[in-house]
Amino acid sequence: MFWGLASGQVQSRYEFEHILRDIQTLNEWAMVGKLESTAISVHAFAYVADKYALLRHGGSFGEEYGPMIVAARQLSLDELKDTVIAIPGKLTSAFLELQLWWKDQYGEGSPKTEVVPFDEIIPQIQEGKYAAGLIIHEGQLTYERDGLVQLADMGKWWKAKTGLPLPLGVNTVRKDLGEDVVKDVSRCMRESITAGLSHRTEALEYALQFARGMDTETSDEFVGMYVNERTLDMGDEGVQAIKLLLKIGAEAGLVPAVEVVVVD
Repeated sequence: MFWGLASGQVQSRYEFEHILRDIQTLNEWAMVGKLESTAISVHAFAYVADKYALLRHGGSFGEEYGPMIVAARQLSLDELKDTVIAIPGKLTSAFLELQLWWKDQYGEGSPKTEVVPFDEIIPQIQEGKYAAGLIIHEGQLTYERDGLVQLADMGKWWKAKTGLPLPLGVNTVRKDLGEDVVKDVSRCMRESITAGLSHRTEALEYALQFARGMDTETSDEFVGMYVNERTLDMGDEGVQAIKLLLKIGAEAGLVPAVEVVVVD
């Protein structure tokens, strides 16, 4: 998504510094408005809508796939109820979706969880530190080769429940920059995504340096899952999905009620 900006394909009066952090860190930073523009979880947006404008582009959605609960062996719902689940962060969309899935399955209560860095969840399940974990990112493609089994897929659950794609991450710009700057930064982001989709090979080569050891084939598959035409514009369906997720979350008492306004 950001190859266009990094490679000079996008013309701008601003200087963009690329800061790579895991999504939980970006969510925490957004709570205090640390970055002028940042990717965050849809879950976290419920807490920072006063500070950040939500953009139509740069979002990631699961099309009948998404964060998964995985384990070293098959567990029943009864067994899972008493299992501590490793999660990638309490502000991640994955955690909000896990909590809503839990209420659908059990009717009440909340899962027992502990926060573990997202890239350590699979290794710690393999080592026996946790019986189950909630995985995001490339773990969704690699868990089987790591010897784990899937217990639930939040994307499949959400699609069956709502008929909509599963909201995960979004791009935001801080409102206090002013309307003109917000619109211009939005333009730069949109043009960067367009450039990346139009020059997929070059953009993927750039992205591979951040790929945490993924091979090219797996990286390409991962990019195809989460950087696509819906990334360029989430469309009315994407906006509807975000509003619905946060509405259900608010009704369940898991996030504050928030008005979702999306900036072009």
